[in-house]
Amino acid sequence: MENSAATDGIDAFKSAFRRHAAGVAVVTSIAPDGHPVGFTATSLASLAAVPPLATFNMAQVSSSWPAITVGNQVAIHMLGPRSRHLAERMAADHDLRFVGDHWHADDSGLPLLDGATAIAIGRIVDVHPVHNNAVVVVEIDHGILGEEDEALLYHERTYMRPHALEN
Repeated sequence: MENSAATDGIDAFKSAFRRHAAGVAVVTSIAPDGHPVGFTATSLASLAAVPPLATFNMAQVSSSWPAITVGNQVAIHMLGPRSRHLAERMAADHDLRFVGDHWHADDSGLPLLDGATAIAIGRIVDVHPVHNNAVVVVEIDHGILGEEDEALLYHERTYMRPHALEN
């Protein structure tokens, strides 16, 4: 294996994780003042099947952070290439994320994005602050399946779709 120029610290971290493809999801919730909040996440992971637990990571300076409290309900939206526009919107200006008709509130007021391939709805059961960030644990209560689509990946600062490798 041929190596390029070595990097240190934060540059090494950023360079390595740009090369690590990640699935794309959007997390939505309701802020303490009642308005919808959400953000694009590439850190979603399954923690356990029994009980059904998922985790995501986020910065405590995020505009959505005030909604991330134990007991609060969240919707985790899995996205495909057809719903890439949702990932882009929810990663842009937080004041514009819920402007438009791309979402609706469920019976409890939780914001749900239209066009997700699946939505897992649950309650935050634990928040682990780490420096200026946090690992958030959600117990999934129920879900909604949307239309099937390929996976949406984020790699090298670009949204992509996977393709099967030949044997």
